[in-house]
Amino acid sequence: MTATVSYPPPTLEDRPSSSYSSYSSYLRLSLAPVGPAPALLDGAWWPRSRDLDAELPALTAVLDPLWGRITRVTVNPTYWPAFPRKVPVGGHVVKVGWFLAEQDPHELMLLSYQVGRWDLLVIPPQTPPVSAAWLMAAASDPLGTSTASRLMEEAARLRTVAETDRAVEAVWDSEGGHEARAPASRPRIPAVAAAIPGQPKWM
Repeated sequence: MTATVSYPPPTLEDRPSSSYSSYSSYLRLSLAPVGPAPALLDGAWWPRSRDLDAELPALTAVLDPLWGRITRVTVNPTYWPAFPRKVPVGGHVVKVGWFLAEQDPHELMLLSYQVGRWDLLVIPPQTPPVSAAWLMAAASDPLGTSTASRLMEEAARLRTVAETDRAVEAVWDSEGGHEARAPASRPRIPAVAAAIPGQPKWM
């Protein structure tokens, strides 16, 4: 399940040119479907900044009707330069706390006194769209067993593989690779995006 909420229109440089062109106009949130066995993560959130004062109201506005009123949020301060102790959200206040050793630095924990606890992977705001799409799909997998940090490591590895492949192809082209061998016999370098099932296609 994916939940979205309107944001102000993004700048052109923030807007991917794809069938997901409205993606950056909305809250970037992907939630795992409810299943008999709870997944390790309940989804992923891709905020536009590390400012919890600015980002939390839109997130909780979507999650309150789905999960029950969110009353508390905890983060690991490693990647949050500053965070408020309380954030006013839709007529109530969300308390913000932190754990250093006990909480994954790439995870946001949300608590509702009425229902329970949820854990979201926090995708860094500057993440490239293709990597963010892969992370959203992976964190929302109801059978997922990877931690938030493990998913971030895998995404970084896949980016490195893709960049290496592009560099190899650029060298191949600059050395006349297209002319030196017939196109049919040229070794194909698989794109990372094509090798990941369930990832949205970015045109």
